Amino acid sequence: MPSKKELLDLQFIDARHMLINLAAFLDRIDRHKGDEDYRYTALKNALPILLEDHHGRAKAVMESFSDHSPEIPISAPFQGAFGAALPGKGSIVGS
Repeated sequence: MPSKKELLDLQFIDARHMLINLAAFLDRIDRHKGDEDYRYTALKNALPILLEDHHGRAKAVMESFSDHSPEIPISAPFQGAFGAALPGKGSIVGS
């Protein structure tokens, strides 16, 4: 099993790149006009999870984007995904 230093040596630059890329994305969103979208809110709500000091952050972030409503729609009105649950409506439009 690699040490923390070995993992940092191998993956730090990639993780740094992803973090800077995310910061640039948030800056682009902030520079544009319009109402705040639920996906942007979901993304911002997931960010504090990254700073928690425990194993399982990846699972916790994925769970934060998941639809936890108990209803199962009979059919979806389209093929695709939103990437974050619609507030108050689950993950399927019109459900």
